[in-house]
Amino acid sequence: MMTRTLLMGIIVAGLALTFEAFLPGAAHAAEAAAEDGGHDFISQFSIFVMAVFVGYYVVWSVTPALHTPLMSVTNAVSSVIVVGALLAVAVEAGDAVASSGHWLAKILGFVALILASVNIFGGFLVTQRMLAMYRRKDR
Repeated sequence: MMTRTLLMGIIVAGLALTFEAFLPGAAHAAEAAAEDGGHDFISQFSIFVMAVFVGYYVVWSVTPALHTPLMSVTNAVSSVIVVGALLAVAVEAGDAVASSGHWLAKILGFVALILASVNIFGGFLVTQRMLAMYRRKDR
């Protein structure tokens, strides 16, 4: 099973490199992204493929009884990432939003922050309750 997954990863990476080489303008886009301090498609896609394999092997090695708490913690971690992204956007575009009168953008940003916070605390609360089910009770 491991060899099949590894072979699939090598095939996907090879196809990505092949398609990138034949796409018109891909080299120019990669050069422009490198000049602007950005990342090209191949590096971002490589990180995505590696994350898929790491996630697959982490979940595969967990016993089936603990899959739900693992997914609950993953949900909480992803919501932390959402909050970090909101903060990063607020830092870069904070002056533009604060100086303009876009009250709808401010309200939607606040609602998104509240929902992400509920996701964080809910994920950790569900995880704590599920893991408490597996503890031995002292008699």
